[in-house]
Amino acid sequence: MWKLLRFLKKYAAQSVCAPIFKGLEVAFELIVPIVIAAVIDKGIVLADKPYIFKMCGVLVLLAVVGLSCTLLAQYFAAKASVSFCSDIRSALFKHISKLSFSQIDGIGTPTLITRLTGDLNQVQTGVNLTLRLLIRSPFVVFGAVIMAFTVDSRAATVFAVTVPILAVIIFAVMLITIPLYKHTQQLLDKLLSKISESLLGVRVIRAFCKEREEYSEFEAANSKLCATQLRVGRISALLNPLTVVIVNLSIALLIYRGALQVDSGYLSKGQVVALYNYMTQILIELIKLANLIINIAKSIACGNRIQAVFDTQPDIVSGDTTVATPAEYAIEFDNVTFAYAKGAEPAIKNINLKIKPHETVGIIGATGSGKSTLINLIPHFYTPDSGTVSVFGKNVNSFSLDFLRGKIGLVPQNAVLFKGTVRENMRMSNPNATDEEIFAALKTAQAEDFILKKNGVLDFVVEQNGKNLSGGQRQRLNIARALVRKPEILILDDSSSALDYATDAALRTAIKNLDFPCTVIIVSQRASSLRHADKIVVLEKGSIVDVGTDNELKERCGIYREIRRTQFEEAGGESDE
Repeated sequence: MWKLLRFLKKYAAQSVCAPIFKGLEVAFELIVPIVIAAVIDKGIVLADKPYIFKMCGVLVLLAVVGLSCTLLAQYFAAKASVSFCSDIRSALFKHISKLSFSQIDGIGTPTLITRLTGDLNQVQTGVNLTLRLLIRSPFVVFGAVIMAFTVDSRAATVFAVTVPILAVIIFAVMLITIPLYKHTQQLLDKLLSKISESLLGVRVIRAFCKEREEYSEFEAANSKLCATQLRVGRISALLNPLTVVIVNLSIALLIYRGALQVDSGYLSKGQVVALYNYMTQILIELIKLANLIINIAKSIACGNRIQAVFDTQPDIVSGDTTVATPAEYAIEFDNVTFAYAKGAEPAIKNINLKIKPHETVGIIGATGSGKSTLINLIPHFYTPDSGTVSVFGKNVNSFSLDFLRGKIGLVPQNAVLFKGTVRENMRMSNPNATDEEIFAALKTAQAEDFILKKNGVLDFVVEQNGKNLSGGQRQRLNIARALVRKPEILILDDSSSALDYATDAALRTAIKNLDFPCTVIIVSQRASSLRHADKIVVLEKGSIVDVGTDNELKERCGIYREIRRTQFEEAGGESDE
């Protein structure tokens, strides 16, 4: 948590001004009981009305000045805390964007969302309250004790005993609750993860009538979170009653002793009222301090979770190379092995593959054979455990990530579109693309016809994740977005699975006749989508079984022959398309 305070340096002036003005407010507030004592002893007892009116004017002046200081303190505290958390949020989002896919998978998307939202909001609240109250409350408590001693040293011994007892109670509760709040946030992460999973898979859950099981799992996670929150709540709830009881007992003792001293003529009535007011101020401030400490405990727990993300250093670092020179091979895998988690079974192993410039290569294999894993190593989304992946004759580790990925057009397995117009989605890969270039890409991707029918055409608004489009339309727009860049390497990761055979064939023909030089890698479950590739890579259980043309593989590779035979039989016979 303390490491996050580096973001507060930019707002040091506001962070200093807030407690200073709070301190001034406290100073004026501590004078009030003395003024009231003077009103009682000199004004009311002596029936001196001019003096009473004069002192009332002083009280009004103290109130106005105190209010002004309070407003200024509130302003500076709010400005510092909001700006502080805004900077953290920006830095955290930027940091998360640098993490590798494996690191994001390890932390979990729901957890990252929680830390960017709920955790940061709690930190903002904690910083705001700290700047306003952390200085004020001790100032009032110790200031009231000092002022009580100036009124009467013997009566003020009650204050000297009460304050340390209260301090012990407050810090004991804080030490117990801080770890519990951290555990509560971890349970909240798990609950949010379960909610996210259930909402994303709601169709599957309903299709298999698993609502009861999902509800039971949710209820178990929710009950565990509730039990932990109740436990920490019970401990935190002890704070206010204990402080109120101790302070009220102290007030009773103070009034009792004060009454005896007034009766003996040692103290005046105004002095007893002043002492009572100081004890009341201590009570109010300690209640505020107790609530403040609970908020600080929550903020520290949330801040530590945010800092844990910052402490996760990206395991993929951008290189310095920003030049691609002609090479014999556009892409080369040299004995590459990769596993998604340490100690896990490798997703791909001992991969050796060379792809020449402008070559069209197909990758086929059963589900889970490592097709997507293989192509995700090319843009350096992951780093292989052993071996090297080279692009344009150089190890991908040496390239600047922006430069490397700027040369690659990747169409992911799951079609992803963002809320915005078609034009905005297309320009994600090339911000300077003209409408003519966008239409050319749409035509190649077989998306031009249906886009022309949409209201607004390129200004048609796509909903989040393309929910107002069909699966085939989303896939074609994803392909068009990759083509707008005119990449030197085009990777299609099973990106035509939702297309009919005729559209798929037209798409392959259009890609083959691109008006710019491009190395094409097509990952597909369909043998028909790959039969005209320059070579086809057959994967099984993470290893390359064979590499060759369609004719070569159907003669010598049993796995490919079986895939091909099954698919063409289902399609009603072999086609020459």
